[in-house]
Amino acid sequence: MSALGPILLSLRVAGVATVGTFAIGLGLAWLLWSRRVPLRFLWEAIILLPLVFPPTITGYLLLLLLGKHGPIGRLLSGLGVSLVFTWGAAVIAAIVVSLPLMYQSCKAALVSVDARLQDAARTLGMRERKILFRITLPLALPGILAGAALSFARAVGEFGATLLVAGNIPGRTQTITLALYSAVEGGRDAEANLYLLVATVVSFALTAAIGFGTARAYARSPSRIRERPRQT
Repeated sequence: MSALGPILLSLRVAGVATVGTFAIGLGLAWLLWSRRVPLRFLWEAIILLPLVFPPTITGYLLLLLLGKHGPIGRLLSGLGVSLVFTWGAAVIAAIVVSLPLMYQSCKAALVSVDARLQDAARTLGMRERKILFRITLPLALPGILAGAALSFARAVGEFGATLLVAGNIPGRTQTITLALYSAVEGGRDAEANLYLLVATVVSFALTAAIGFGTARAYARSPSRIRERPRQT
């Protein structure tokens, strides 16, 4: 099997998972922090559970839900769909484990938007939807994009949950991390080093992009406090 297969599969899984994580994380952050939601702390705790759970525990819970005897698995089986041990299951595992990072980044970005700007727009008669798309989201965009980048990196590096719910099937569900594990276990050092290099380059590039984007956004922010030298 070509070493390119797990690399391309990882990028595909991470890309699809990031799209889902972006939509779900941003939607949940906006819903929970722009509305009076009962028991908000409880819903937030559920969202953040995969952040503190060991990945294998998360994978086992997904297996219980998506397996043929699980509630979602039985429903899908009735429709002729099976998710377990497919690349779709790897996408779901990546979404679940990376969602807390996206949610936290979106939450911090949305909360940091100056409420006075939103109130000023309301006094001018601007509708809430227009305020969201013209003021809130543009100002929160650097933090939201940083969350998306972190989610992508987390999805690329996912191992434990993917192994349990999608398996380690060469050519079907074997991602970079699973292929690296198999290469190390089989004594194929050159192959393992290749996967290590690819994972390191992707992670470093995303981290550098986050840092660069955050620095640019901070430098261009009109609300940034510039320190002036004291006059003696």
